Amino acid sequence: MPKLVYFEIPSTDVKRSSAFYAALFGWQMTPSGDRYAMFTGDGGIGGGIEHADKAPGEGVRVYVGVDDIPATLAKVKALGGKVVKEKTEIGGGYGHWASFEDPGGCRSVMLWSKT
Repeated sequence: MPKLVYFEIPSTDVKRSSAFYAALFGWQMTPSGDRYAMFTGDGGIGGGIEHADKAPGEGVRVYVGVDDIPATLAKVKALGGKVVKEKTEIGGGYGHWASFEDPGGCRSVMLWSKT
């Protein structure tokens, strides 16, 4: 079966969004000019932050697994992001999810946890 190997996060401010995700998830950022930055996670797939002329809002959703959704949402706020949806049970034993908006206006990156 094909595997997800890369994803991109649109942002009106690549530098600010790069700093936000590096601080939030510990992703290692590699700038590629002012309009793009690539990142890698610990043992996960990589991706990029690409410049967008307007706030992207929602698009393709990507879920990042975290141990503690409320603590991560508190960090989102401390780093200048906005909570869109607090921790919510999915049902059927599938865990919980939450959503936020990053400083560049993207709402496509979600949080997921088993508990």
